[in-house]
Amino acid sequence: MIGRRLFLGVERSVSGRAWRDRLDDQGRAQALAIGQAHDLPDILCRILAGRGVTSEKAPAFLEPTIRGSMPDPATLTDMDRAVARLVRAVETGEKVAIFGDYDVDGATSSSVMALFLRRAGLDPVVHIPDRIYEGYGPNAEAISRLRGEGATLLLTLDCGTTSHEVLAAAAADGLDIVVLDHHQADERLPPVTALVNPNRLDDLSGLGHLCAAGVTFMAVVALNRALREAGFWRPDLPEPDLMHFLDLVALGTVADVVPLVGLNRAFVARGLSVLRKRENVGLRALMDAAKLDGPPSPYHLGFLLGPRINAGGRIGDAGLGARLMMTEDSLEATRIATELDRLNRERQTVEQGTLAQAEAEALAEVGPQEAGGAVIVTAGVGWHSGVVGLVAARLKERFKRPAFAIAFTGDVGTGSGRSLAGVDLGAAVRQAVADGLLVKGGGHAMAAGITVAKGRLAEFRAFLEERLGKAVEKARREDGLDIDAAITAQAVRPDLAAMIERAGPYGSGNPEPVLVLPSHTIAYAEPVGTAHLRARLRGGDGKVVDAIAFRANGQPLGQAMIERRGKPMHVAGSLSVDRWQGQERIQFRILDAAVPDGT
Repeated sequence: MIGRRLFLGVERSVSGRAWRDRLDDQGRAQALAIGQAHDLPDILCRILAGRGVTSEKAPAFLEPTIRGSMPDPATLTDMDRAVARLVRAVETGEKVAIFGDYDVDGATSSSVMALFLRRAGLDPVVHIPDRIYEGYGPNAEAISRLRGEGATLLLTLDCGTTSHEVLAAAAADGLDIVVLDHHQADERLPPVTALVNPNRLDDLSGLGHLCAAGVTFMAVVALNRALREAGFWRPDLPEPDLMHFLDLVALGTVADVVPLVGLNRAFVARGLSVLRKRENVGLRALMDAAKLDGPPSPYHLGFLLGPRINAGGRIGDAGLGARLMMTEDSLEATRIATELDRLNRERQTVEQGTLAQAEAEALAEVGPQEAGGAVIVTAGVGWHSGVVGLVAARLKERFKRPAFAIAFTGDVGTGSGRSLAGVDLGAAVRQAVADGLLVKGGGHAMAAGITVAKGRLAEFRAFLEERLGKAVEKARREDGLDIDAAITAQAVRPDLAAMIERAGPYGSGNPEPVLVLPSHTIAYAEPVGTAHLRARLRGGDGKVVDAIAFRANGQPLGQAMIERRGKPMHVAGSLSVDRWQGQERIQFRILDAAVPDGT
């Protein structure tokens, strides 16, 4: 890319990465244009330009709105058919069954739809499958049970797009089915009444970045409009304010790690405002159980609330999260939130034990110099299938390779994989299924789930090496850290953090700005806990900033920081607001470091 230069000349940091200015020549010119047109601070202009924001779009980007970002829901293929069937169910008081996925996106999608249908006078039944005993997606036994309870319309949320046989059998049994999903789709679709999925091949909406909660919210908007036009709402059954559901949509969006661009970013920005009002009884109880201090942020959604809801699906009752978000009983909410908090602590213990075993296996695969294969495939008998996705993510993070963790029970294992940017894991898994190497599998570019026979594991590993080797090599070769700007310790103040936050919320697709403290002395660096490193960085003017490097203890970053105590380093990281007992202070979250030339 023309003009994409090294930042501070760092070709190889202590983590082995090149530091690059996020802006090329065109980007720097764009940042200048934004500043001249809107009189914004230089750092904010660089952040905006680095995320592809033009001068004309800067005001709307800084003030994202649902109205300005959301197209007519009818642009989604099959949306009109889905709404027509739902209108009939509402007007005739049908029994509606909701079948959601067991993750946060599935739970929030199910909650949004169920809460709306309740407002419309229905009493929908919600089923969240058990991860271990039922697995992902609709299954015949659960659907038969829902049919036996009187359901005439089945909604599958965050699943169903590839459930051909199961949904075909349900339809043949007389059940009408509406699928609201976002997972990748094949050319062949199940025979259902309507299948709304922005990632189906014939959908031209351009909304493929939505998670299921976002798709569900759009369906609810369309359904609400259709009911209004039909004169359904009346004084004793008033039209609900759909904005009240956006805290759930924001949670699903962040937890499913979909890109925070366009409509998704508006969902999260507005959803955080709703969450701050603590109107949802269940989420209020969960925030209290998680000891969430201060206004919620995307970090809290992704790392405090999301994992607790997921803990139910991973190692406990998969339906706990949805029941929590749908309840209006504060005592019930407190009970569920407390249980989810306990399950999350248990999940952390299970995950740590499994990760230790998986890391040992991965080290044997890649060798002491980490020069081994392109893909890591770890497996263990007795591993808990509810944590393998988390373990795969940690392996990918540490070894900079796509990674799988597979839990075997007998001769069959279920596992999850996580990938690098530019390496399409979902496509590889679908091809492995087609080739007969896997019992089943699916996913998207960055994550996939599989079921594999023990006897085919070696073949699957070899297939991944052959299929993904070149893409992994390219991704690792191009791995670098994009830098937004350089600052000094003196600049690390609340006003800088507030200014940077104007371009948020940050997350996948809208990366958190990375700033560099050039040639700051490592005044202090010591391990904290079992995995982290706490530090203080001093600028040339004597100003000091507190810093922390998560999961750096024992890694090259942590070792370098300790070895360079009393010496200067270039330190890259992001600003975070640390809130404790009503007090706020700015902390620098270290991501990488490099030794300055000549020191």
